[in-house]
Amino acid sequence: LVDKIKPHVVIHLAAVSHADRSNKTPFSTFDHSFRTLENVLDASKNKIEQIIFLSSSMVFGNFKTKSVDENSICEPIGIYGALKYAAEKIIIAYNQVFNLNYTIIRPSALYGERCVSRRVGQIFIENALNNKKIIINGDGKDKLDFTYIEDLTDGITKCILNKKSYNQVFNITFGNSRKISEMLKILKDHFPSIKIQFKKRDKLMPKRGTLSTQKAKKLLKYKSNWPLEKGYPKYIEWYKKIYKKLN
Repeated sequence: LVDKIKPHVVIHLAAVSHADRSNKTPFSTFDHSFRTLENVLDASKNKIEQIIFLSSSMVFGNFKTKSVDENSICEPIGIYGALKYAAEKIIIAYNQVFNLNYTIIRPSALYGERCVSRRVGQIFIENALNNKKIIINGDGKDKLDFTYIEDLTDGITKCILNKKSYNQVFNITFGNSRKISEMLKILKDHFPSIKIQFKKRDKLMPKRGTLSTQKAKKLLKYKSNWPLEKGYPKYIEWYKKIYKKLN
C-alpha cells in the first residue's frame, strides 16, 4: 500500500488500545501492537517524509509529580505501557539509522464520539444506559487528564508535515487532570438514578495526573478547547442516539 499510494505521511494508530486486555493477552498484544509497528516502519523507511505514532500517557507509569512533561522519566507498569515505550524507542532508532522523521504523540484518557474501545468514559455511559452499576476501582479521587477526541485530532493535524514537529515527542491532552468523581457527577446529571460500586484499586493501573502541553503550545500553537463539562455531555448525547438506533 505504501508503494502504491506513495504517501508523504503515515499516521500509525493500529494497536491493542486497552491496558487490561494487554496484560491478559500479552502475546496477542505484542503481535498487534509491536509487529504492526515493525511492518509500518519497514514499509516506510526511505520512502515517506514523516511517521506520526500514537503512544500513551501510560509510558510514564506512576506520576512522580502532579504534572509531567515530555522530559519526565518513563517507568511504565504492565504490558501496555511497556510496549508503547518500547515502540517509541524503536521509532527513534529508525530515525537514527534511516533518517525517518517521526512525531510521537502521547494522549491521555480519551473520550468522545466513536470512542468504543472500553475506556472509562465509555464504560460509565454504557452501564448507565443498561441500568448496570458503575464500578469504580478505587475511591474516585484518582485523577486523569481527560482529553476529548477533537483536541487530539487537532493536535495530530498540527503535526502533519510541520517541520517543528519532526523528531519530537508531544503530550497532546487537555492539559489539566480531573478526578474520576467529577466525570461521574456529569454522568449523574444525565442519568440521575445510577448506582455506584467501589472496588479495590488495580495495582497495575498507574497513578496519573496532568500532562503538560506547554511544548505543544509553543512549537505547534496547540490549544485545547474541550473541558470535561463541554466534551463529556456531547459524548453522552452521541451515545444515547447510537443506543436508541440499536435498540
